[in-house]
Formats: sequence, C-alpha cells, structure tokens
Amino acid sequence: MANENPEVSAYKQKVLLVEDDPNLGLLLQDYLQLKGKYDVVLAQDGVEGLEQFTSSRYDICILDVMMPKKDGFTLGKEIRKINPDVPIIFATAKSMIEDKSEAFNLGGDDYITKPFRIEELLLRITALLKRSSNNGKNAGAPQQDKFEIGDYQFDYTAQVIKRDELQQKVSTKEAELLRLLCLKKNNVLTREEALLSIWHDDNYFNGRSMDVFLSKLRKYLKDDPKVEILNVHGKGYKLIVN
Repeated sequence: MANENPEVSAYKQKVLLVEDDPNLGLLLQDYLQLKGKYDVVLAQDGVEGLEQFTSSRYDICILDVMMPKKDGFTLGKEIRKINPDVPIIFATAKSMIEDKSEAFNLGGDDYITKPFRIEELLLRITALLKRSSNNGKNAGAPQQDKFEIGDYQFDYTAQVIKRDELQQKVSTKEAELLRLLCLKKNNVLTREEALLSIWHDDNYFNGRSMDVFLSKLRKYLKDDPKVEILNVHGKGYKLIVN
C-alpha cells in the first residue's frame, strides 16, 4: 500500500531521436536511456520521424539534418506546425553559419555539430527540458510574459507580436530575445548576457545567429517610429520606446 500508483513516480520524459546512422542512433539511444533515464524512441529517417511524432507525445526532439526521404530541417518545420512548444535540437556535420541560422529560423532551440561528445548532448537535453518545464509549470515563480512596446503588444508565451488587427508569429529564439530586450527596456542588454541566457554559449557562431534574429525583430517593429532596437557599440543592444 506504500505506492498505489507507481506509474506516476515512474514517468520518464520522452525523447524522439531521428538519426539515419543506425550505429550512432543505437549508441545515443542506449546512452540517453541509461544515463539520462529518458524514454527514447529512435527513428531512422525524416518520414518515420514524423510518423512517430504524430503518434505519441514527446518532451523533446533530436533531429539529424542530413537524412534520406525527409531532411531534418523539413521535419523540424513540420513538427513546429504541429507543436510550437516542443524543444528541438538539430544535430549535423554542417557547421556553416547559414546552416545554424536556418536551424534557429525554423524554430530550433539548439544546434550541436558532429562529431560531438554524448555527454554534451545529454547536458543540452537536460538544460532544455529544465527550461521548458520552468516556462510551462513553475507557477511558484511567475515571470512577466506580456509587454507593451509602443503600439505593439508582445505575448511571450504565445510567441506573438500584435499591432491593431495584425499578428506576427515569432520563433522561440526571437521570443526569448525580445523578452530580454523588453525586461531591459531603455537600458543596455549586453551581448554576453543575451548569448549565455538564450544559447548558453557566447561564441562567434551564436553571435552571428543572434544578429539574424535582431534584424528580424527590427523588421517586425518597424511600423512604430517610437520603437527602435539600437546597437550600443562594444556593449550590446537597447530597446528604445519613446
């Protein structure tokens, strides 16, 4: 009688792993199940990955990019249409900044370059799941998620910028960056703070990716002359609302 419902305490977070290399896929699956205590479902191409995703609920997805039948970027885009909130990590041998920018523009939450240490992947999974859990369930420490930006209304949770009857859906990374700017409104958000808070690493490639998102945010907010995102030389950025 000590535990009448053991299934509650035995719940394992579910990972969808899509990897076309069978040896690497099985290695990652075994490691994440053993060390991470996750329930890992392995799919070997993008088509099978989409079938698996639509047939069950997953807490996080890890997608190889270069796969037969359906590549990881296409799969990630389709997953985002079904579930805008599930964390997605792209894993690939591609390391060009254009590839990383595409990954984040599609709504990816993280990007890891092959070859990588399995321990690093586990750390990234753990961090993303913790952040996802805090955003969705931590009622004890509520965070501000609605902001007025001049004529715009920004809903961080819904990932939407509104102005009159117009709505602009934004990606996860765009929403996180705009929220940081809003919290620092009319003050400097340092480049390092933004990179470490959102990407957990202030390296060159992440910095270039952030520049892409800043350009897109400026475009979304361009119709209100009272609103401006400034570059502060040598420091970071400032959201100005007059």
